[in-house]
Amino acid sequence: MFPASPPPVHTHPTYREPHPVRPGSVVAGAASAAAWLVAFGLLGHGLRGYVLWTLLAGGVAWLVALLLTQRGNRGAGAGIALATGVGWAIAAAALATRWSTSADWPLW
Repeated sequence: MFPASPPPVHTHPTYREPHPVRPGSVVAGAASAAAWLVAFGLLGHGLRGYVLWTLLAGGVAWLVALLLTQRGNRGAGAGIALATGVGWAIAAAALATRWSTSADWPLW
């Protein structure tokens, strides 16, 4: 009824992330995905080619990001997904700008 010693300071369990996300790996993933998207975007000969190559490269990058988040470095996967989303947004903005100025859908 009356314990001889005080209770321990930390009576609850401490849970730690087995693979914590580090800022350096997020930046490395974002930089590598940006270089990947730029390399594939340069293969296109005009807006149509740029958008199609960017969509293809982004799809492959997202598959790699999914694989990394499941089995490897989650920070790099998050950086890849972030850079891919930004790259797709840039391609969509370029497409929308051309479409609004020419009143003709550029991908046909």
